[in-house]
Amino acid sequence: MALRTAGSVLVVFLWSVTVVLGQDDWSVSYTTQSICTFKESTVELSSSYTYPSGYTVTTTFWFTKYNAEGPVSLSDDPDYKGRVTYSKNKENGHTLTITDLRESDSARYKFRFTDQTGKWRYTGEPGVALSVTGLQVKLTVGFWYNTLTCSTTCTLPDNPTYIWYKNGHKEKEDTSSSYPDSFSDVDSYSCAVKGHEDLLSPAVCQKCWSVTYTHQSICALKGSTVDISCSYTYPSDHEIKKAFWFTKWSDKDAEDLSSAPGYEGHIEYLGDKESDCTLRITDLRLSDSAGYRFRFITTRDKFAGSPASLTVTVLQVKMRTSMFSSWVTLTCSTTCTLTDNPTYIWYRNGHKVKEDTSSQYSDYLRNADSYSCAVKGHENLHSPAVCVRGQNCWSVTYPHEGVCALKGSTLDISSTYDSGDATITSSHWFSSKQSSSWKDELVPEDLTTDPGYAGRVEYVGEKESGRSTLRITDLREEDSAEYKFIFNTQTSGWGYSFPGTTLTVTGLQVKVTPPTVTEGQKVTLTCSTTCTLGDNPTYIWYKNGHVTNQSTSLFLNPVSSEDAGRYSCSVEGHEDLPSAEETLTVRCEDV
Repeated sequence: MALRTAGSVLVVFLWSVTVVLGQDDWSVSYTTQSICTFKESTVELSSSYTYPSGYTVTTTFWFTKYNAEGPVSLSDDPDYKGRVTYSKNKENGHTLTITDLRESDSARYKFRFTDQTGKWRYTGEPGVALSVTGLQVKLTVGFWYNTLTCSTTCTLPDNPTYIWYKNGHKEKEDTSSSYPDSFSDVDSYSCAVKGHEDLLSPAVCQKCWSVTYTHQSICALKGSTVDISCSYTYPSDHEIKKAFWFTKWSDKDAEDLSSAPGYEGHIEYLGDKESDCTLRITDLRLSDSAGYRFRFITTRDKFAGSPASLTVTVLQVKMRTSMFSSWVTLTCSTTCTLTDNPTYIWYRNGHKVKEDTSSQYSDYLRNADSYSCAVKGHENLHSPAVCVRGQNCWSVTYPHEGVCALKGSTLDISSTYDSGDATITSSHWFSSKQSSSWKDELVPEDLTTDPGYAGRVEYVGEKESGRSTLRITDLREEDSAEYKFIFNTQTSGWGYSFPGTTLTVTGLQVKVTPPTVTEGQKVTLTCSTTCTLGDNPTYIWYKNGHVTNQSTSLFLNPVSSEDAGRYSCSVEGHEDLPSAEETLTVRCEDV
């Protein structure tokens, strides 16, 4: 039985003597009778069962509730939607996994199996008692000292080590859950268990500093946008001077993410200087997986919240087949449990075939089929296609899910494809954005015949087997759309419901912050785009038509009257596509 949380794995063995319950050769064995674990973590409950020879078991499941027809499988219970999976781990062994545990999951879990006739049914009694707890700090006031206790609703296994935080800073680490000290009413205290620091208790205080997150742990898809929502408090006689997010400390202090390498144009602080400290991260990358902390500095002190854990994952189709079965079972797998119980979408040969809250899908086995999955609302972030039998199946894949390109430039969008043993009779690129002009809105038309792209599109690299590239020249902002490749065979076509490559066309614009500036102040000029250009481009700055600097932003601190002038920017390699000029006016200081 293993307990897991994001970023940490704790294997716990409880009551290791197997409990066997049953008679007449019908029995269920549980590894343990009771478990105490954390809210928001993952737990595995294991069992094994026996039955007399001559019978065949066809149905196995776990349950906690009954309805009029009998026990309700957890996989059919709406309270566990998208959070439970069953797996066979050995002969007659069965494991239940529950993710994103809630305190309401505290219950007695029982395993039940049925023979092929449906007449013989057996339930293992009394089951496994699961208790789910959060951490809570309780204060006991004494004569000389006050005592803080890191409290749980059940007894945690293996004598855990407790970690105490004061105003967001680690203060103490001890095997005792109590912490006696003299406490100020403006200080905040919270606790965690070692190995599970991401599952911190809420802070307690009277007139205190605190940072509270809507989700302590978040799992999100690569390429998506995530909001790390939080709120904060501070003493009423203080005033906020600065507020920012960070993941790392430098030698002197925390490093503001807005100036950290790799986050430029990638994050947005949505908070205010009152109570909201929400951080938005766009176009998530696997490297963005980290613990994010909010820090604010007042006129009298500074405070940093505990980390909010973000794990970035991709979708991957895992497949289970049988030599003797005509069915294939597919799982849309991630490295962490996606937040907010998503709905999964399944594609077969590029056609949408199912939409369900379950991450599993079963279908009739056909050797040439390929499958992929996506999450509703993020259909452009689909998994790579997998083949049912080896690699001999239909598929179209794109090296880039999204592309950002400059207005006026030339762009190549490529794909690789496989038609298995079938002969391709025709193929072309299209954009569903143009579907209103098609003769039949369900029959995509070749982009080279579209008047809006006349003389601007061509196919290159067609002689290379299994690869096709669409080249668009003189890009326009109205070219922003999703582009897909489709092929047809003598019997069928590879459908167009499968996501392709999304193109965003942007121009360059100089933004001046603040828009009005006086000598001696600081001014920032930013070369802005509506999307993030790839390959970390080098920006070139011009003042009155002459090159002056190379950087994404131009900082003038302090600014003087000599800095006034007309500024524009371009991207290295595309110097012929500069931004419009923006005039910087510097006012003289009042005498």
